[in-house]
Parts: sequence; structure tokens; C-alpha cells
Amino acid sequence: MTGLNPKKDRILEIGAVRMEDGRITDIFDRMVNPHMKLSKDITDLTGITEEMVSEGCDCAKAVRDFLEFADGLALAGHNIIFDYAFLKQGAVNQGIALQKEGIDTLKLARKFLPEAEKKSLGYLCGYLQIPRKEEHRALDDAKATAQLLRILQERFYEKEPDAFCPKALQYKVKKQQPASRRQKRRLKELVEYHKIELDLEIESLTRNEASRITNRILQLSGQVSVKHSEDGFTHQ
Repeated sequence: MTGLNPKKDRILEIGAVRMEDGRITDIFDRMVNPHMKLSKDITDLTGITEEMVSEGCDCAKAVRDFLEFADGLALAGHNIIFDYAFLKQGAVNQGIALQKEGIDTLKLARKFLPEAEKKSLGYLCGYLQIPRKEEHRALDDAKATAQLLRILQERFYEKEPDAFCPKALQYKVKKQQPASRRQKRRLKELVEYHKIELDLEIESLTRNEASRITNRILQLSGQVSVKHSEDGFTHQ
């Protein structure tokens, strides 16, 4: 993701593996074009560049493809509700009523590995000698989480099988409406007039994003009067 807030930030990559009898039997990997400039911090953390995401698919398609891949299956993840929040926002935006069950390996690690100094996925991979090629990349994180779950199941399932039962994932979101034509036109006028370079592509904005950016420009740069003509518009 480009950040931590599913209401404001965007998915960069979706990676998953299908596990059967403790083995990985299928993989899912999609690069997503967020239609925005990536910060240096995100690129440094993930290794994902703007060139890489420029060839990715739209979030809507990535989410639909993933839901088809995971159809009828419970999800597992390390702090699963974080990933689920972004997936659910993407699904709800398309009118898909997503409701999944899941297993949280973070909660399992806190329960069964109290001696581990930290419970982050990176630390636990070192602690349990789980091989990991690239941190903070979706597919490699999914593979590492799958191995973590397998190890925890092998060690603790017989002792407490109920702890490994998938539970309903609860996260409420509201559908984000795309920006209206009027909002996009107004924002384009402001951007051109004030010679502003936006980090987000205007066509990809939601109504709330367009409103927030427009208000910020007006606060910082002031109002502009626009007179429309057949050739476009002129500023007064």
C-alpha cells in the first residue's frame, strides 16, 4: 500500500498463496497502478518504483481477480485486518459485499510464542528460520506468512485446535464515489491556472479526494475566476 489508511491510501500490490495440507499449491501476484506518484519512503521500503506500477492493472481488476482466486476460502495474514481493510474498501467501491473469515498469525504468535522478543513478521522469520527473499513485497510476505502458519499449526494445533479456526473478519467501510465531472473540471482549471503538479491523477480521484485537494489549493493559492469560451477558458 502507499500508506496505512484504507480510506486515503492505495494498493500497490496484491500477493497470495493457496495452502493445502501445509503445502503451497497456487500463487496470486498482481502489481497495481495506483495512478499517483510514489514517495521516496515507499520506494525505499518496498523496492517498488513508479516504472513498475505504471505497467500494473487498475485496483478494481486486481481486487476482482483476487476475490476469484480466494473464492470460498478463508484468509490468513499477519495482522490480517490491515490487509483486509484495503481489500474490502476496493470491493465495496465496486459494489461487492465482501465478508470473509480469517486467521491472524500475529494473534497466534502472541499467544503461542510469548518468548519471542518481537512479533513482527520480519522478526519471526528470523526467529523461526523462515526463508524470505524480499521484505515488504506482497507475494514474499504471503509465502512467509504461510510458512509461519504451518509451523504454528505443527507445534500447537493439537494442543489448542480452536485457536486455528477462521473467524469472521469485521471491518466497516463506505463506498467511495468517483469524483464528479464538475469536480474534475474545476480541479483541472485550478491546477492549470496555478501551475500545480499533483501527485494523484485527477481521473482517479474520489469525490472526497477531489474536494479535499480543491479546498487545499484554494486555501494556499486563492480563488480564480474562469470565463468559458468556445476554445476552452480564459482567466480573469
